[in-house]
Amino acid sequence: MFSRRSLFAGATALGGASLLPAIAHAKGSVASAIYPGTWEDAYRAIVAPALKKKDAVDLELQPLFAVDQIAKARAARGTPPFDAFVLDPGPRITGIEGGLFDKFDGKKITNASKLPAGTIDDWGIAVSAQVVGIAYNPKKVPAPKGWKDLITDPWVSKLGLTGFQTTFGTVSLIEIAKIFGGSETNIEPALVELKKVLSKVAAVGQPAAMPSLFQQGQCDVMYTNTQTVATLKGRGVDIEFVKPETGAITFFTTLHIAKGSAEVENAYKYFDVALSKDVQEALTKPPYNLVPVNKDVPLPADLPMKSLDEMATYVQHDWAKINPLRASWIEKFNKEMAK
Repeated sequence: MFSRRSLFAGATALGGASLLPAIAHAKGSVASAIYPGTWEDAYRAIVAPALKKKDAVDLELQPLFAVDQIAKARAARGTPPFDAFVLDPGPRITGIEGGLFDKFDGKKITNASKLPAGTIDDWGIAVSAQVVGIAYNPKKVPAPKGWKDLITDPWVSKLGLTGFQTTFGTVSLIEIAKIFGGSETNIEPALVELKKVLSKVAAVGQPAAMPSLFQQGQCDVMYTNTQTVATLKGRGVDIEFVKPETGAITFFTTLHIAKGSAEVENAYKYFDVALSKDVQEALTKPPYNLVPVNKDVPLPADLPMKSLDEMATYVQHDWAKINPLRASWIEKFNKEMAK
């Protein structure tokens, strides 16, 4: 069984956004924040038409990264700028602690029984799984076995290094720290070891830049999620995913209803459609490559698992412990690792 603490835990102090007006809703509509890029493209192409067809509800999408969703909702002061959030574990906990979500009723989701245990709670529901590990170019380097390999030859001179700004970067660096005696609240051992080899590292960059750096051959090894690997592979890039010997990392992206939303019922309809078998299966296809949570959906062949139940054995993290430290980690990494 999944641990609710593991899957739904995490709190950075976020704030500072201008007061923005709420969306004026048309009848039969719901407004949702969505991650820019692949998620936005996928939801416009797949989820919005399915919701319109099934329930005659228009889906209005606002492309916003997780921290921006939280900041915008806080600035709105009780008049939500959208009806639904899509968040990773850290910002999710921030939203709970900030009272930004409506209480969630899983009984209103007809597809709830198709989800793995522990992926619904009082504040939201999982909509996509993420699996994090190591990506490498098989034509340039041998397959690494685990995190320690990344800072040894021949991999270190091909390594693309990124910091704590993303969930996948944070958990990967935590796992490197653990190899050298650290923990999910002590990342110093990772930074110590990385500083020793920094002059050898191929590239240090922002998270969003890493796929392009890999595609351009400026690095041939990086820590990332399976979605990025599948997307690059679809572009013809030589890339493979490795599940580290200590285990792949997993977390869930979740949906939440904004406190004060005037479109609560439409939000539940939106969530239910997004979790339906046909929609979830369509979202797994290129170019989107999202990992499903509906257990009736066949898993893509290149995922490092044969069923969603295997994820219960993967490495998970307690974001309630991580979030208070994360801002200082970002600052420290940027100061010490910038090349």
